[in-house]
Amino acid sequence: MANYKALICARGGSKGINKKNIKPFCGKPLISHTIELALSIEVFDSVIVSTDDENIASIALDHGASDPFIRPAELASDTAREWDVWRHCLHHLAETDQQTDALVILPPTSPLRTVNNVLDSMSIFEQGDCDGVFCVTEAHRNPEFNMVRIRDDNSAEIAIKGQPDIYRRQDAPAYYDMTTVCYIMKTEFIIQADRMMDGRMRANIVAPENAVDIDTPLDFKWAEFLAMNKVAENS
Repeated sequence: MANYKALICARGGSKGINKKNIKPFCGKPLISHTIELALSIEVFDSVIVSTDDENIASIALDHGASDPFIRPAELASDTAREWDVWRHCLHHLAETDQQTDALVILPPTSPLRTVNNVLDSMSIFEQGDCDGVFCVTEAHRNPEFNMVRIRDDNSAEIAIKGQPDIYRRQDAPAYYDMTTVCYIMKTEFIIQADRMMDGRMRANIVAPENAVDIDTPLDFKWAEFLAMNKVAENS
């Protein structure tokens, strides 16, 4: 089995929700749910946190993260690419004499992921023949059936015209939404490539209830509702 490190990227700024990554979620800071899940997966060599915020770093350390480190301000802006944050993490590991074959990136905004979501992704990755794995859910809309684009003259047309024409959703080819549940990327691929889709990717299909990505206050309320009701069902 490859040597893995779990990486949690959590910046201090957020336009949609103030201090989102440490906002209380089901009674604990949002980021703590992801840290605790990562710590429960024994294959991880360590659970590290990349942040621009000393308060987030302190909270991450309190909840068991082994190596919270501060990234440069230019990698914490609204326009910063996540890929560059991952690459910076690898530079940090190299500078601190830490080696890894692959990063398992677990964004804190997906607190409803399960251990099996991560382990299943790792199993796909271990099969080889890929540079990385990410999680998807089946899309609710289909660009060959019920998604449209607007022409320059403001008329509408189907987003992708199928051959032949498709009149029933079940006849349309399957499409999937990317999620933030889990990404697994080879170390050398992150260093050498410029973006994720430059490489050979494989997908792990997960249930939509595990894939809520918190970006807005409504997302936060919906994710907390699902989490609390899951606890109620299991109690």
